[in-house]
Amino acid sequence: MASSSSGVMNSLLTKLATLIREECYSKLKGVRNEVVSLEGELRSMEALLEKLACMDELDVQVKEWRDQVREMSYDIEDCIDDFVHRLGKYDVRSGLIKKTTELPRKLRARHQIAKKIEEIKNHVKEVNERRMRYKLDEYTSKSSCEPIDPRVVTIYANTADLVGIDIPRDDVGFGGLGKTTLANEVYRKLDGHFHCRAFVSVSQRSDITRLMSKVLSELTGQYNLHIGELDNLLKVIREYLQDKRYLFMCRYFIVIDDLWDSSAWNVIRCAFPENNHGSRVLTTTRIYSVAISCCSNKKEYVYNMSPLGEVDSRRLLFSRIFGTGEACSEVFEEISGDILKRCGGLPLAIMSISSLLAGQSKTKWEYVRNSLGSMFERNPTLEDMKHILDFSYRNLPQHLKTCLLYLSIYPEDHTIERNDLVRQWMAEGFVSRTHGLDSEDVAQSYFNELINRSMIQPVQVDYNDEVLSCRVHDIMLDFIRSKSAEENFIVVLDHPQVVVGAHKKIHRVSVQYDADEEHGIISTTILGSLSQVRSIAVFRSSFRPSLLELKHLRVLHLELPMREVMDLTGICGLSLLRYLKIRGYYACFKLGMKIRQLLHLETFDLGESFVPRIAIPSDIVHLPCLLHLVIPCGTTLPDGIGSLKSLRTLTSLDLALNSVNNIECLGELTNMRHLGVHLGDIGLLADADVARRLDALCSSLESLSRSSSCLRSLDLDSHFILVSFDRLSDLCPSPRHLRRLNLYGCRLPRIPRWISQLHNLYSLGGVVPIEFEGDDGICILAKLPSLVQLDLGIRECPKERIVVSGAGTAFRALRDLTFSCPKPRLAFLVGAMPRLQRLDLRFYVNGWEQQGGTCLPVGIENLPSSGLKIHLVNVFTDSGSQDVISAKSVLRRTFEVHQPSADLIFHF
Repeated sequence: MASSSSGVMNSLLTKLATLIREECYSKLKGVRNEVVSLEGELRSMEALLEKLACMDELDVQVKEWRDQVREMSYDIEDCIDDFVHRLGKYDVRSGLIKKTTELPRKLRARHQIAKKIEEIKNHVKEVNERRMRYKLDEYTSKSSCEPIDPRVVTIYANTADLVGIDIPRDDVGFGGLGKTTLANEVYRKLDGHFHCRAFVSVSQRSDITRLMSKVLSELTGQYNLHIGELDNLLKVIREYLQDKRYLFMCRYFIVIDDLWDSSAWNVIRCAFPENNHGSRVLTTTRIYSVAISCCSNKKEYVYNMSPLGEVDSRRLLFSRIFGTGEACSEVFEEISGDILKRCGGLPLAIMSISSLLAGQSKTKWEYVRNSLGSMFERNPTLEDMKHILDFSYRNLPQHLKTCLLYLSIYPEDHTIERNDLVRQWMAEGFVSRTHGLDSEDVAQSYFNELINRSMIQPVQVDYNDEVLSCRVHDIMLDFIRSKSAEENFIVVLDHPQVVVGAHKKIHRVSVQYDADEEHGIISTTILGSLSQVRSIAVFRSSFRPSLLELKHLRVLHLELPMREVMDLTGICGLSLLRYLKIRGYYACFKLGMKIRQLLHLETFDLGESFVPRIAIPSDIVHLPCLLHLVIPCGTTLPDGIGSLKSLRTLTSLDLALNSVNNIECLGELTNMRHLGVHLGDIGLLADADVARRLDALCSSLESLSRSSSCLRSLDLDSHFILVSFDRLSDLCPSPRHLRRLNLYGCRLPRIPRWISQLHNLYSLGGVVPIEFEGDDGICILAKLPSLVQLDLGIRECPKERIVVSGAGTAFRALRDLTFSCPKPRLAFLVGAMPRLQRLDLRFYVNGWEQQGGTCLPVGIENLPSSGLKIHLVNVFTDSGSQDVISAKSVLRRTFEVHQPSADLIFHF
């Protein structure tokens, strides 16, 4: 594993051990003995580095020695990689070196590597002698770090426990009080009560144009908008919010989170018209003067948030440690009171400390109390908060420290996808290869540990309570950036005035501002320091690195500005590249025709955003390590994808554009976990071609089911155009390991019976049978033991009501049901869906007056009432018609009588 404190020492030792075993090097005169000696010296250094990594504080000399050794490890590994590449191509399956027929080049390279290894060994000896001369080993006895048992289950704190409203303070809300959490909870609870809404966060150096573009995107649900200048953007938002087609239902709810200055608000507020329809704008800030400037009339209010009181602080601490907010053992009573005083009532601090205390002895609690000192006993300060975060950081195991620091590569307020993060960690070598465990699963466990320890905050959580994306609190981000800078781990270029020491080598760089803006030219000093860079992340910047000079690059993450043009043909020379992701709406990038040399590439992600059709290099099928292949819809893959035996993720394979041979080859990819197939354009083909492709897809799914494949997720989408797929109903055998199944592109004759065999399935979407088989059809779904989310659609209204049984095993896990049908003719028996939290009914309102009560669902009083949300959605009917008025009146009376405590939301 690579790490922030010891660099790539571990990886380096592995490569040296491989060199010793390689026959090619064992025959080099004197080289083998030199490598053996070098390996011994470095192993001694590594042992000391591991001890130093567990120490709270380091002597200045010790720290300097550690930094030198860390930087040296990068230099030596880069040197070895260079020589190995020159002697021959990598082959991860049969060893590092292949025989070469170019004898002169080989002899010259052998001579050079022998000389270079001797130089390296002499340098290592000098560094080791310095260690002995200053007796650095004596400092390793000061370690005070103790192991912490990780928690497996993510604990979500109750929002009511995270905030307190008390007397006004100079600061409206100090960072860490829970302002964003409270705003998020309000935003979530009001889902459906407004016609349109948006939630955006403002960073300290926020680009207002981009911010307002995000507001418009969230309001409209369209994420490829190109509006232009700020003035035009503000005008478009105002016109959208004033659109007369919504009559009197145009209510909007906007959350502007974490405002930093009044001038930004004065621009932002111009986009929001007052329409007297109950619209709301909620802002949060930590600066009192900004809060006052946001309120200009009596309809606007400032709520001052202060730290939690003693009772709420105890409730939050104990609920996270003991699972209850009421009390704890008498052994911990006095100590917990002292610890809470030191946390100053700040939820972020309390949640961070609680992660250290869970499951620990009284001795550990006393150690935490004594280590925190006086802290917040008077007033919270940023330095005190950082001290608490530093204490939590020091108690992380080294692999989590490294993974946490890597998050500083992302900008402030950025939503970070879990899959991106774990794949980057793997590409960087941060994930241990534990015997018997899958490396990607290990990486995801690291992610979950950071969530559990409150070091990062969950954003998107799926129906199976898996966290799919996260965000870093801005105070935490400041903290880990400072730590990352100390370790020379990541250089963040978020402002033109960023200066990097001339003596420092840049290992990882994140470009977070547009280098084409005025005064935004990246200095030649920085550009000249990128020759050894291993990761480059570019966020909405026109910065274009010269790929020809980045021969040590492992990770390349590009989020391009809209309509950006970029030449990436130089990628073919990045022989060590493991991770490539490119995003950009209508961005145009050229990849070149050959990428076969990327033998280490694991992730090739061109996204599903709107981009012109991309020519995928034909030799991509020869990449032996490719795990994740994500391509835009409308992309044609070269024939031969069946040779990508390592492939785990493939989305979005266009069924119309790809050959029947490629579709049939899917059945050979037995490592596949996530498969996404796009059906949208298949209707443009001749009937015979459609049949061949659909049959080939079913045959491949059956082949995967017969093999040892662990296919977990299957998406068959078509972007709103349903494709008749009768053959899918008769699939045999079934992909029994599926956990997610989305059929939004399929029109089926009936509910497939093989679905009843999917005992691990928790999410089933887009089931649209032409006819519903009465009780048999619903029973197939009701018996699924793990099903949490169900989206069921019926094109023709059934003659009889669909009866949802109240039997003990029926829908026992279901929490979210969406039912689409011309008329919501459902009947819920006593005990039906005992865990249901959300019910979406989508139907036609036309003819409601004439049909009366026959359209209504019955037995809704049998659904659980606690926390139930009911969404009623009118499909394709004029919102001002008499049918709408009649339907709303009847539905409101019915639900108020039979489900009075439910949250009823109309989308009419």
